Amino acid sequence: MVVSTAAVRSSFLWCMSVIYLLAFSSLYVQIPGLYGSTGILPANRLLKLDGKTPHERFSERPTLLWLTPALGLTAEHGMDLLCLAGMLISLVAMVTEVMRDVPAFLMLWILYFSVYQVGQTFLWFQWDILLLEAGFLAVLAAPLNPMKWLPPSPLPHDNVALWLVRWLLFRLMFASGIVKLTSMCPTWWGLTALNYHYESQCIPTPLAWFAHQLPEWFQKLSVVATYIIEIPIPLLFFAPVRSLRIFSFYAQALLQVLIILSGNYNFFNLLTLTLCLPLLDDKHVTYLFPWLQAKQEKTMPGGNITESTPWQRCRSVLTRGTEVLVYSGLFYWTCVLFKLRLTGFTVQSKVGFTSDQFHSALTRVMPVTIWIGVGSLFYRIGSALIRSFTGEDSLRRKVFTCIRCLLFSAVAVFVFTISLVPHTVIDWQSNNNLWPIVKQWNQRVDKFQLVNSYGLFRRMTGVGGRPEVIVEGSNSLQLGWKEYDFLYKPGNVKVAPPVVAPHQPRLDWQLWFAALGSYGHNPWFVNMVHRLLHGDKNVLALMDSDPFNGKPPKYIRATLYHYHFTDWGKNSSAWWRRERQSEYLPPLQKDDPSLLKFLTHHNLMMEPIGKASSKKPKSMLGLMLQWLRGMLGSMSGIMLQVTLVVTGLVVSWVQPIMAKVV
Repeated sequence: MVVSTAAVRSSFLWCMSVIYLLAFSSLYVQIPGLYGSTGILPANRLLKLDGKTPHERFSERPTLLWLTPALGLTAEHGMDLLCLAGMLISLVAMVTEVMRDVPAFLMLWILYFSVYQVGQTFLWFQWDILLLEAGFLAVLAAPLNPMKWLPPSPLPHDNVALWLVRWLLFRLMFASGIVKLTSMCPTWWGLTALNYHYESQCIPTPLAWFAHQLPEWFQKLSVVATYIIEIPIPLLFFAPVRSLRIFSFYAQALLQVLIILSGNYNFFNLLTLTLCLPLLDDKHVTYLFPWLQAKQEKTMPGGNITESTPWQRCRSVLTRGTEVLVYSGLFYWTCVLFKLRLTGFTVQSKVGFTSDQFHSALTRVMPVTIWIGVGSLFYRIGSALIRSFTGEDSLRRKVFTCIRCLLFSAVAVFVFTISLVPHTVIDWQSNNNLWPIVKQWNQRVDKFQLVNSYGLFRRMTGVGGRPEVIVEGSNSLQLGWKEYDFLYKPGNVKVAPPVVAPHQPRLDWQLWFAALGSYGHNPWFVNMVHRLLHGDKNVLALMDSDPFNGKPPKYIRATLYHYHFTDWGKNSSAWWRRERQSEYLPPLQKDDPSLLKFLTHHNLMMEPIGKASSKKPKSMLGLMLQWLRGMLGSMSGIMLQVTLVVTGLVVSWVQPIMAKVV
């Protein structure tokens, strides 16, 4: 029986439109402080012409921002233009189904890829490359709909495109589970990772404080559940039994929802949930979202198999037997591998295998995952080819549809093949066994971020306390030091953790990484201090407040602290407690020779703030972008996101009502 996925494709593309809208709007409000000419990491330092030909520039750094000088725009205004264009296209795609097609998603991918090229350390997160890879698959899944006035028709190879999304989800989740053990992190092996995770993650939510108070046996059991959801259950993504795929969907959805509740991970978890949609079929999607109308795919008379009652009964028995076998097997091996035992009202657990046993099992399992992928993909391709031939009336249309399906299948096979390189990086033996030509193909397209390796929460940080950098300014070395409060990261111990997702405050996030190292490995941090010593308003806009009311201090320093959540029942009004650890950055003045030498060495000595701020756009387009920045740039990232998404939802709701009236 042919399973319809028209509603699945439609919902996947709608969700991708929303994700793009969230990503572009979140980045837009932060461009001046992060990438402006006086920002922390100016984009124009990466876009110097240096006498290179256009071909050399695009080969070295493929981005549309090379075209901005021809429009009379600076690199900052060029990024504004790209983000505004991305917001507009994604909003239109969100509210208009016929606009969710190949040109729209191709343009969205190009725009995000262009800003990624100059994003530097503030855009080098796994969710950014995941969005690029998922966005490329959205181009493959989207219909090529030249007749915009008609809704897109489903095609036989749609299921192949959705299978690639499912394969991406598998690589993401499976690798995220495996790397926790291959990293040899003692907290993951000791099942104690969640004892530290809630307080040590980048930007926790208020619920993280409560989750941190849960008993240790429950935290360990939660780690075991994480392993089960991330390692064996993703294999069910390719199960021939529909109920098992639906079970795997809800398992992944549960994990993502719990992460959303306890941590601010911007659009990442929403994107992962979007990748989970191809695990479903139209029947279940419309069950979850009744307002969606399932679109049945076109089939030839007789294309659907009318099953006899004995076959239905036999298949039902086989399905139930498979379900019992899988669920009982998961439960049994979980109990064995993690030595689960019931003690009173608690469940005790510990890892019941050695690292050698795990690595040996991984070496055996990795080829199996590849062959599962090969078999599942070619089954999809074969089914699509059969439907291409049997689903059309005339011979001419049969041949045309088959040729189109074959071309698309070749692209799908190529994408799957090059994805084996990042997929196998978690096991060196499997990676070494790949054909050299596969690695060559991957290397040739590597700069386009079409396929990537993943591995979330590889090692648990903050075991001895959450490291946090506190920036202070003063006009005297002896006294009067005042802290700079950031918008979202922990600082004042009495301020509750925020709820900021799906917005990503990229400076706050990067400060978490900076606390794990030193300022020498984070030159952007030193430049941030330099900009604060000059009182740069765009950088100050990325913070909660200016403790010096527009008059920059003479000195700025940074101190490393360790933060801990307070304990339940201590009758404290504080959410955090902290201990001073060491000096992170010595007191600096804006004209300190060592500071200027450091910035010059890292190519961060840009034009003076006063001179840069006095420049006006040279073109009408630049003036328009500056005006829009004045209108939208003052909004917080969350407010801009809410405004745009709510606008899109309202327009989507009003459209069918207006159509009926007309």
